[in-house]
Amino acid sequence: MKNNRITILILTMVLLLVSGFTGWIGSVQAQSGTKTYVIGTDVTFAPFEFEDINGDFVGIDMDILAAIAKDQNFKYEIKALGFNAAVQALESNQVDGVIAGMSITDERKTKFDFSDTYFESGVVMGVKADNDTIKSYDDLRGKKVAVKTGTEGYRFAEANASKYGYTIVPFDDSVQMYDDVKTGNSTACFDDYPVLKYGETQNNGLKVVTEPEKGAPYGFAVSKGKNQELLQKFNAGLANIKTSGEYQSIRDKYLGENAESVASLGRMELVIKSLPSLLKGLGKTLLYTLMSLFFAFIIGLIFAFMKVGRNKILRGIATVFVDIFRGIPLIVLAFFIYFGIPQAFGFTMPLFLAAILTLSLNAGAYVTEIIRGGIQSIDRGQMEAARSLGLPYRKAMMKIVIPQAIRVMIPSFINQMVITLKDTSILSVIGLVELTQSGKIIIARTFASFDIWLTVAAMYLIVIITLTRIADYLEVRIRRG
Repeated sequence: MKNNRITILILTMVLLLVSGFTGWIGSVQAQSGTKTYVIGTDVTFAPFEFEDINGDFVGIDMDILAAIAKDQNFKYEIKALGFNAAVQALESNQVDGVIAGMSITDERKTKFDFSDTYFESGVVMGVKADNDTIKSYDDLRGKKVAVKTGTEGYRFAEANASKYGYTIVPFDDSVQMYDDVKTGNSTACFDDYPVLKYGETQNNGLKVVTEPEKGAPYGFAVSKGKNQELLQKFNAGLANIKTSGEYQSIRDKYLGENAESVASLGRMELVIKSLPSLLKGLGKTLLYTLMSLFFAFIIGLIFAFMKVGRNKILRGIATVFVDIFRGIPLIVLAFFIYFGIPQAFGFTMPLFLAAILTLSLNAGAYVTEIIRGGIQSIDRGQMEAARSLGLPYRKAMMKIVIPQAIRVMIPSFINQMVITLKDTSILSVIGLVELTQSGKIIIARTFASFDIWLTVAAMYLIVIITLTRIADYLEVRIRRG
């Protein structure tokens, strides 16, 4: 009965917390008097959107949006999510609009309303810079072609795969696609002409070998029937900046003959200049890890006591909880919580809340089993002896069983801490800018995959080894105590 009351109390607190947060967001928006539009975008799609060395998002799309917002006098906030996550965020009403080199297609028109065309593009084929054997689509027979999911390049590759006899290898961002070609795993890639050509001028290790295919134009997107005022402002502002010549200046800045190029840095200089962004990402990784483990421990404690208790209903509930959240892959759980639930119930969920919920529920299921296993590893005879001496069940558990069980649980807790820290990297798929995502963003600008991933790996290794050593020291102290 007491376990029931505790469970109800915890659930009530969670509901109050969520409703209170939602109400706070609403009151802030009401007090501000003006709406700030949330715009989703990609993070690795130069020259349309990428992060410069100062940590600012720049590119054709970013500059066009800034110019239109100034012309039409509205405010906006950029959410750099990655292309697939940005589109899903728009579907689930997590963002008000998306500008990410998004092609206007008939299929997308069924779900989104598009602005007037702001860029005409086309698909081209890129190969490794020193590859002189692949010059046309006919040379791809029996080879692998890297493509980015959800793009015109992917649709073109899919439509022509059987005709030219190649195999498609899909990736979520352009950098991974380019790296697959540079390492020789794939022979070629298909991408939008301005993107691949820009990368070629920035020495990304690839070269364009075909003329642009006719492709769908780019447009700014909002959800079907929603944010029509924003769409009208975008169209009006776009017309104005085209008339004033500002639009052409923005294009020339990135694609003209005198387009800016990324300065070539030495390896050590590149790593040093990248450290501030990587350390910021590392700080968020540690923050999300510690917060998630805190809530995971509370969740695990509640459900573990339910599992070892004598109430069959509570044991059943705890078993179902563990089976569900251990059985669902973390990436699927992240998508479901951040995109699925808000879309189903019509509300907006903050990214940090979705990240904490995902990690806490996943880790909580494992912590439940760690605590249950630790308690049940203690010989039942000790509990029976304590009860025979007149100790109540609760007191015997707290004074005799739990202290011994904690010693058994410690190695498993250390292991779970390391797993949760590494699992934060998976949440980059929903736009969480932690250490891994910070690395992706830097590589999108510099194309220095080896140097940045080596640095990121070293940072993870240093943190995990340090935390493990601290935990091992505490374990020894507890066992001696």
